[in-house]
Amino acid sequence: MKKTPAIAAVLLIAAAVPTIGAGAAHAGDRGVIRHGSCSGSTDWKMKAKPDDGRIEVESEIDSNRSGQTWAWTLEHDGAVVDRGRSMTAGRSGSFEVQRKTGNSAGTDSFRFRAVNRASGEVCVARVSL
Repeated sequence: MKKTPAIAAVLLIAAAVPTIGAGAAHAGDRGVIRHGSCSGSTDWKMKAKPDDGRIEVESEIDSNRSGQTWAWTLEHDGAVVDRGRSMTAGRSGSFEVQRKTGNSAGTDSFRFRAVNRASGEVCVARVSL
């Protein structure tokens, strides 16, 4: 009787292995995702993934307060790619910036910095691909 649970465990592990392998491959297709906290209560999320020979970079600031104005800068390998101002909106009190950049030789490093115009709170997100 003790052999039955052992066989069931082996079959369960064998069935899970292809799923784990597929999940890992799928994770690579999504690129890199990083999360973090800002200098106050706000959170940030940043993603980078390959897209038709370029890199798609997506940065999100989530303060849970709608109507805040944030000044932001996106850098690729230390050079400013874009800058602007965005306002948090919706129930989530967040905003998102999405850009496509060139794909440099080697590792591409991105930095997204956002400053809340009223409170001075600072968010700095970094991701490399």
